[in-house]
Amino acid sequence: MHRITLIPGDGVGPEISEAVVRVIEATGVAIEWDVQEAGEDVYRNEGTPLPERVIESIKRNRVAIKGPVTTPVGKGFRSVNVTLRQTLDLYACLRPCRAFKGARTKFEGLDLVVVRENTEDLYAGIEFAKGSSEALGLIDYIEKAADRRIRKDSGISIKPISVFGTDRIVRFAFEYARDNGRKKVTAVHKANIMKHSDGLFLEVAREVSRDYPEIEFEDRIIDNMCMQLVQKPELYDVLVLPNLYGDIVSDLAAGLIGGLGLAPGANIGNEIAVFEPTHGSAPKYKGLNKVNPLAMILSGVMMLRHIGEREAAERLERAVADVIEEGRSVTYDMKPSPDDPTAVGTSEVADAIIERMTR
Repeated sequence: MHRITLIPGDGVGPEISEAVVRVIEATGVAIEWDVQEAGEDVYRNEGTPLPERVIESIKRNRVAIKGPVTTPVGKGFRSVNVTLRQTLDLYACLRPCRAFKGARTKFEGLDLVVVRENTEDLYAGIEFAKGSSEALGLIDYIEKAADRRIRKDSGISIKPISVFGTDRIVRFAFEYARDNGRKKVTAVHKANIMKHSDGLFLEVAREVSRDYPEIEFEDRIIDNMCMQLVQKPELYDVLVLPNLYGDIVSDLAAGLIGGLGLAPGANIGNEIAVFEPTHGSAPKYKGLNKVNPLAMILSGVMMLRHIGEREAAERLERAVADVIEEGRSVTYDMKPSPDDPTAVGTSEVADAIIERMTR
């Protein structure tokens, strides 16, 4: 019996979480779900979107799966996802991008993996508001120390990239490549401009690569990488990136395989792993039984592999692939036209996957 924390999330989160629970239970794997609420509704009721009880549950169980949680833009509470990653030191964000046959993509057969550093860079949360004494003091210090002028009405964000953080994320990428039969790791950076942050990332990546001579290593500048992913993504295998670039490139890669509705994810530390889809909470679709649950279901496949239930994971992934290839029991975003009357709802996709597994 596996005990796993389940965070349904908000917006469409509870609907797709219910679909995921049903398909995972249909594999026959024995799971006790430790349900913990987090997100916008919890914030209104408890004054925090991420109560301590949620953190404690994940620490106890060491494995969690969560639905999407709304993050206010420009105001309100801080991202639950970022807080979880930093609080639990989930330093590696793993995002496989596989183009399933039948998905709406021009890159059939594409299969690459994005490994994103999760705790540093501009997402470290070290920010100072425009006009604050801290921002003005920092501006004054920088002008004196670096002889560079910064406008007084600037907000300031700090971009830390450390040897420690880079070493462990690059090793994670190489270990993943070795364990999963991958042939190449590409480090992505902007070291030509940011020589003391991205430059450090590249330097450490090169050093780590020497410990894995059986795996090819190369590096790419981030803007060139984006162009090449659109032109010839088949040349790449495992990408490892600092936090911000990883966020952007993982969505770009999701677009190559048919969209965020097919993009699973995991946030992994030394002892704890949290699995989640990469898309948002889509509050306008809440309660409509409309949103594609496959990204979270595929995150469930990753979770099953993580807990050692590889046979169940393979059966579930095959069932997902069959449903996608058939193209009948899929949501509107996977149809040739979004207003296709044959599109089904969230729960019907789960029904079709379960039916495939139990044939």
